Amino acid sequence: MKYKSQKVAYWFFALSMLLLALQITYGFIMGFDRIGMDGLHQFIPFNTARAVHTNLLVVWLLSGFMGAAYYIIPEEAQRELVSVKLAYVQLIALAVVGVIAIIGYHLNWWEGRKFLEIPRALDYFVVVDVLLFLGLILFTLFKGKRKTTTALVLSMGLLFAALLYLPGMITFDSQVLDSFFRWWVVHLWVEGVWELIMGGILSFLLIKLTGVDREVIEKWLYVIVGLTFLSGILGTGHHYYYIGVNKIWLVIGGIFSALEPLAFMGMALFAVNMYRKGEKKHPNTMALFWTLGSAIVSFLGAGLLGLAHTLPQVNLYTHGTLVTAMHGHLAFWGAYAMIVFAIINYAMPNLTGRKRYNTTNGRIAFWLANIGMFGMVAAFAVAGVTQTYLERKFHMDFMLVQKEISIHFVVLLLCATLFTIGILYYLVEFVKYGTPTDEALETK
Repeated sequence: MKYKSQKVAYWFFALSMLLLALQITYGFIMGFDRIGMDGLHQFIPFNTARAVHTNLLVVWLLSGFMGAAYYIIPEEAQRELVSVKLAYVQLIALAVVGVIAIIGYHLNWWEGRKFLEIPRALDYFVVVDVLLFLGLILFTLFKGKRKTTTALVLSMGLLFAALLYLPGMITFDSQVLDSFFRWWVVHLWVEGVWELIMGGILSFLLIKLTGVDREVIEKWLYVIVGLTFLSGILGTGHHYYYIGVNKIWLVIGGIFSALEPLAFMGMALFAVNMYRKGEKKHPNTMALFWTLGSAIVSFLGAGLLGLAHTLPQVNLYTHGTLVTAMHGHLAFWGAYAMIVFAIINYAMPNLTGRKRYNTTNGRIAFWLANIGMFGMVAAFAVAGVTQTYLERKFHMDFMLVQKEISIHFVVLLLCATLFTIGILYYLVEFVKYGTPTDEALETK
């Protein structure tokens, strides 16, 4: 059963792809800066490029999540979205906030709080925009014919993501308190509630792609939700020791951070097991590739690489080094970027009526993007370990160390080029699908 209001999702996906392309552009600016080619420094300093790069990541993923919700919720609730016009208003508002924020970074209109640099005035517009989005989603679900676990977990993740944005808007005179609540957004988003969003999208895709009974898949979802809350919330403590909080958080954070890979391992086992149990062979193999890839790569990036450097004995030395970038890039790519790509791959044939399921461009995009990302992560790993030893063990000057490890960024740029070619192939496929058609989406 398809619903015409689902085509709203396309425009959120389109915004995501545009912002992703922009994020990659700023990534290259930083990469060239790292090897001494900083001709743009006068116009785009490294700190500005970094703020834009990381914040674009958040916005394009949120846009992708919103698009996924606008596609999934009507189908799960078995009714049209309560207001298509307000959904378009919300999309335009999100895009406007993003544009103003980027301009603001270049004009130094920012808060200066890492990962939360958005100008304070825009925070209120973000809150209004997200409240409108949640109202549309929750009201549609409330008025729907059914309320599935998949829809409820996805909605719960989106709701908690909105609530946890609020602590980041509070400022304190104490640096310790300010950092304490900042981590509620930065950590509890990506290692807590965003995992619920991922779990909801993953569950929906596996139900559609494998043919396994909904009850079986949603029982796994309960396990993943439990592991996520258990490990993600208290695992935040592995950041706290370094901002001046009591030492007990070093122990709590270390123990529960070590449990975080279990949630991602659960997702990986869940996805692979459901695929093997699948009773039907869905023609959209590329959507299945991205879905299974997301579960597996998130376990490697968010799970194993996270564990590798968040243990207190290791994190004492690696905290704030490029080892964090190693973990962060593969974690965000596997857990969140790939699941957004998966839902786009699944939705586009249904939105447009064009059954471009298993194209050469699609396969090239998948493999080049993943190979390029793993190459980037390897380059970050070598640079980060080298940096850790030279700075933390041998006490070399910070800038001298940066010069010594710059060669690794040459390798990183080469791998980033491979990754970008893969993304360009994906964008070409996205454009070839064209825009949604009413004929493809007809209420039944």
